[in-house]
Amino acid sequence: MTQLVIGASGFLGSHVTRQLVASGATVRVMLRKTSSTKAIDDLDVERHYGDVFDDDALRAAMSGCDVVYYCVVDARMWLRDPAPLFRTNVEGLRHVLDAAVEANLTKFVFTSTTGTLAVSDSRPVTEDDPHNWTGGGPYIEARVQAEDLVLRYARDKGLPAVAMCISTTYGPGDWQPTPHGSLIAQVAAGRFPFYLDFSSEVVGIEDAARAMLLAAEHGRPGERYIISDRYLSTRKVHEIAADAVGVARPRIKIPMPVLYAGAHANDLASKLLRRDLPFAVVGLRMAQLMSPLDHGKAERELGWYPEPVEESIRRAARFFVEQASG
Repeated sequence: MTQLVIGASGFLGSHVTRQLVASGATVRVMLRKTSSTKAIDDLDVERHYGDVFDDDALRAAMSGCDVVYYCVVDARMWLRDPAPLFRTNVEGLRHVLDAAVEANLTKFVFTSTTGTLAVSDSRPVTEDDPHNWTGGGPYIEARVQAEDLVLRYARDKGLPAVAMCISTTYGPGDWQPTPHGSLIAQVAAGRFPFYLDFSSEVVGIEDAARAMLLAAEHGRPGERYIISDRYLSTRKVHEIAADAVGVARPRIKIPMPVLYAGAHANDLASKLLRRDLPFAVVGLRMAQLMSPLDHGKAERELGWYPEPVEESIRRAARFFVEQASG
């Protein structure tokens, strides 16, 4: 069985690739030639090159494959011009889905986000709750459109696709790193004595990757699955990271009004300097709106039981310390 990972150089994609190789699967990856492959260079995989708009490359990469794991996302929610968000996350995805329909796959596993889910003040959110909020800006709009597109292809064109609503991921191998990984790196280095005054749903990167593999086996086409362990405060996340590497815990709270003031200043500076600066109001608003989630459907249907995310946060902190000392 040949399995293709599109976006294998990224944080989640590299972990999906690593777990597939460990399982003994025949693994093919599709990458851009400009992508850093540091996260997968030690793996024996077949490489194909091209981007999501290259129809010939997509068909060649999917030829003979049973499962496609789609791990491509443009998450730059701070962009002044949102066009690239829709170009990659929606229009590029459409090219991939068209190729996937022709490829006669057994499963198409799509990386979505918990940002497509509802918010609620009264109970944990499930997959059945419709998206009911605004304020996430173009990034969330693009991700909602992308997930809707995948589910429409499943419904109308018979694509055996499942959508994985994955929360904030922590763990080793965050080479880029992700924005939240960067904070952990600073905490672990003893250079960030702060914690932010909000909470979010979090999950270990290795557990998120394992959920993707389980979805290929057990996911029901046309369904989406919440992949998240628990709702944690950023204070707790930063304390766990600090304790893991023996540095002082962050003890200075940055209240939400201060964070918003900084984000508004960032947006003003971005406009005046005509540069994209990654601390936008829209990202802060999205973080503040996130609600606790219920991942029971993934347990029941996929057999997915995540380990406590605390251990993944510890591994992330140790990873960053090791990279800094190496």
